[in-house]
Amino acid sequence: MTPIPVLHPDDPRIAAFRDVKERDLTGRQGLFVAEGEVVLRVLASEASRCAPVSVLIAEKRLAGLRQVLERLPDDVPVHAAPQDVLNAVAGFDLHRGILALGRKPEPVAPDVLLDSLPEHAVAVVASGIGNHDNMGGLFRNAAAFGAAAVFLDRTCCDPFYRKAIRVSVGAVLRTPMAAGLDAKAMIDLLQGRGFEVLALTPSADQALADMKPARRTAILLGSEGPGLPREIIARCRPVGIPMAGGFDSLNVAATSAVALHHVTTARQA
Repeated sequence: MTPIPVLHPDDPRIAAFRDVKERDLTGRQGLFVAEGEVVLRVLASEASRCAPVSVLIAEKRLAGLRQVLERLPDDVPVHAAPQDVLNAVAGFDLHRGILALGRKPEPVAPDVLLDSLPEHAVAVVASGIGNHDNMGGLFRNAAAFGAAAVFLDRTCCDPFYRKAIRVSVGAVLRTPMAAGLDAKAMIDLLQGRGFEVLALTPSADQALADMKPARRTAILLGSEGPGLPREIIARCRPVGIPMAGGFDSLNVAATSAVALHHVTTARQA
């Protein structure tokens, strides 16, 4: 691994890294920007479903990251720049000093992904999740508790947004996922493959802690505020997490963690 020195923010070799925040909003035609050491480690690992394309890091980080950088394919350039040049390229103070450009995996149809899952499986299903912090949290929790896949309806935000990847600590890059259907179609597809779909909602009569998960269980989560529509809940098994002190519900990422913990530990027991 021989770093390529970059001494000016207008260097054409690192054009894809310029104005990170603005380009997060407009997209990168199948590419994404990952930020930070933890995410870079995932991108460079065999567990990643995404291909690294290029790396731009602060000169001061080179020595500490040499082992990680040497795991990258030989055709992936590693650019090293002074911190002030790096900040100018990104458009903000990049304290972590690490950016990587990756290529999204080829989209997988939801039915194809479902057919690849084992007989005993837990899946996370998201409907209307538009907050990138919550999206990253869902993927982090799915990976932490061993969910087999994440399914996103067409109203969800892009999990490959830089902040979502960062919050997920790289889980977005390694977790099997499928997207593109509406919520009703996803539920029908899951149920047709033997999944019991649990709709997490504060209005449920049954507590999550009292239910025994099926061999194939899908945890359906909606957006904060409006939550899941009634017609969607009616197609599933509604379960809730009782709240104290007059609280209505948890943050959706926290809800996913509680639900995944219960379902996965109950299945193991």
